[in-house]
Amino acid sequence: MMEYKAIRAVYDDTTIRVYQAYCPAIAEEAVRLGTFGNRFRLTRMTWIKPSFLWMMYRSGWAAKENQERILAIDIQRKAFDSLVKNAVVSSHHAAGDISLREWQKQVQASDIRVQWDPERDIQGNPLEYRSIQIGIRGEAVRKFISEWIVQIQDITDYVTDLRLRKERGEDITPLLPAERIYPHE
Repeated sequence: MMEYKAIRAVYDDTTIRVYQAYCPAIAEEAVRLGTFGNRFRLTRMTWIKPSFLWMMYRSGWAAKENQERILAIDIQRKAFDSLVKNAVVSSHHAAGDISLREWQKQVQASDIRVQWDPERDIQGNPLEYRSIQIGIRGEAVRKFISEWIVQIQDITDYVTDLRLRKERGEDITPLLPAERIYPHE
């Protein structure tokens, strides 16, 4: 069976929305500044996810420790497109026909990683297709915080409301972000 990969996101002509989960101190500073500040560590890889439900799966719907705050971050589409185009896959297994040594050289030289993980449904169950998450470090993360971010919104209250409705057995499908297939190379 062929693996189906697609980027699903909220986007318009100039921006695409990605999600990240943080502890309250980092999230509050980011919302206040409109970008990440001193509490954000530039020295580690940070992962951005355009899939809302994958972010909910990863963060436990804003219930996991140090992931209690969910940020919706609108970034420039041209920056996102460049990330996708220049990313190195995060595992040699997914790298195709290149040698382990060549893949290792690519990983060392790149500040951008890509993973295609099973998309998740509302309950966190894996779906048949894969969604992208992009890891950035070094120069890529510096550009992310200084050039690419257009807007940051704290959507934790929205996420918490959805989680509580879901736990009561309500169908929250109509309340989810309207993600569409994102065109990319």
